[in-house]
Amino acid sequence: MRKLLVTGSSGLIGSEVAVHFAERGWQIYGLDNNQRAVFFGPQGDTRWNQSRLAIQLGSAFHHHELDIRDRQGVLKLLKDIRPDAIVHTAAQPSHDRAAAIPFDDFDTNAIGTLNLLEAVRQACPESPFVHMSTNKVYGDRPNTITLTELETRWDYADPDYADGIAESFSIDQSKHSLFGASKVAADVMVQEYGRYFGIPTCCLRGGCLTGPNHSGVELHGFLSYLVKCNLEGREYKVFGYKGKQVRDNIHSHDVARFIEAFINTPRVAEVYNLGGGRANSCSIWEAFKLVEKFSGKSQVYTYVDENRIGDHICYISNLAKMREHYPSWDISVSLEETVHQIYKASSQRIEQLN
Repeated sequence: MRKLLVTGSSGLIGSEVAVHFAERGWQIYGLDNNQRAVFFGPQGDTRWNQSRLAIQLGSAFHHHELDIRDRQGVLKLLKDIRPDAIVHTAAQPSHDRAAAIPFDDFDTNAIGTLNLLEAVRQACPESPFVHMSTNKVYGDRPNTITLTELETRWDYADPDYADGIAESFSIDQSKHSLFGASKVAADVMVQEYGRYFGIPTCCLRGGCLTGPNHSGVELHGFLSYLVKCNLEGREYKVFGYKGKQVRDNIHSHDVARFIEAFINTPRVAEVYNLGGGRANSCSIWEAFKLVEKFSGKSQVYTYVDENRIGDHICYISNLAKMREHYPSWDISVSLEETVHQIYKASSQRIEQLN
């Protein structure tokens, strides 16, 4: 029976990957110590998701309470399990939060990833290693692309970017935020362990990864947090760019499907821009309308002139390379269906708490 190690297994992508592979007969070894609650407080707590996995997957799921910063602990676990594949989703995920906790951020994102890579090299170098990177490795360089202002969003005026930003886009000479910098370090190291040691690795430079099992907070988890604010009548803060900033959103199920495709036919030191593409993109104002369509409630919000440091005005992932390398994969969940699922799940959780 094939064994999959998932770091950050109680998070959005980690839990989706765990369920996806368990349904295909894999044994899942989840590594998580609920650091999201440490980083973001009670709203970021993911223990509920850990419990869900334990109930849903039963004997196919093995939880390991371990911090990826524990170098010896990580090495021992890898040698004990010797997994057939590794999906690394554990991270400090907020570029805003990183400035307040720079050592925790770098130690988790960069050093934690290095700990895992070296453990893989020693324990199971033939096993595919999938790293959840981020589009923040491009820093604010996407903001140098010529834009046009439309009624509800910004869009690319340069026709070279009609299909979005490709993996050839430079990560250099830009402001990343400390989070972006720590993720750059991890991203490059994952590539290097692939090229230097021949380990089958890939970096998935995610845009807005989302879905019904996301514990969204103000500093991370755009759509999930927005839905939560709408349902609770809570104020949502819009930071700069006239609220017309654009993100492409990909459902966690489609992320898990691509990870499966890569693990089944791995490549060495690959990089992919992982997002929803143009069809699943929206601005803040457009997202408000989508959520309001399902809830019937107007969104309460305030506008703040100052944008977040290193934030993108418009970011859409070019999916051409993913589709070329893995032609059986494509986006299967629309943006509207994604928001609908988040709305239903959030409504149920709020009812349970009340």
